[in-house]
Amino acid sequence: MIYRILTVFAVLIFSFAFTTTDNLKTKLKTSELEAITSPVSEESKNITFESKVASLYNEFSTNNISIPAMPVFEKAIKGYEQLDENGKVGKKLLTVIDFGLSSTKKRMWIMNMETKKVLFNTYVSHGKNTGGEFATKFSNTVNSLQSSLGFYVTAETYYGKNGLSLFIDGMEKGFNSNARKRYVVIHGADYAEPNFIDRIGRLGRSYGCPAVPNTIAKEVIDTIKEESVVYIHKNNKEYLEKSTLLNS
Repeated sequence: MIYRILTVFAVLIFSFAFTTTDNLKTKLKTSELEAITSPVSEESKNITFESKVASLYNEFSTNNISIPAMPVFEKAIKGYEQLDENGKVGKKLLTVIDFGLSSTKKRMWIMNMETKKVLFNTYVSHGKNTGGEFATKFSNTVNSLQSSLGFYVTAETYYGKNGLSLFIDGMEKGFNSNARKRYVVIHGADYAEPNFIDRIGRLGRSYGCPAVPNTIAKEVIDTIKEESVVYIHKNNKEYLEKSTLLNS
């Protein structure tokens, strides 16, 4: 009787041990597979992006006296990352121009995305037909003399009537894709100097170009030329709703 009980007991232990180990391996494999193949929800993606932006913003805030406002910064980062993923970015620099601000303010920031330092914070002009002190109207049309919103990638330089100038290629069809055809470029101008504000009460205006002070134009252009990102911002309903880089 004792031998019979011991035999049954041994069989049960062997069976239990074999089954448990096998099931454990199966569960582990299943768990690992689920971890790899489970789709990440849009909510999780948004939380991850928002966390990343918050962390970046904190770093730039700590390292610099002035940076763009958080909502503008977030949009700039979103487009910059997509252009970077698409292989459009050669230099890890992001220039943000906030046309929501008065032209009497330093509304242009050139940010080094690796060191988290603002290299320049300066004045920038908008187009003659875009507005007076404030930028209000925008266009992608040739001869409109208006500024264009959205994301650009800087290209090559040339010497024109405004001296050293920098081509910027618009990345958003319908909003800034005619930039090169319109000769919307970054260049220096006396009317973008702060003393112009002292005399007139606002910056002078271009033919649609984001013109910077003559005194720093060459340094600015040499810094951002050849595949860095420029984002020109304004809370324009049509642009914010239809921009592919902000809404994809």
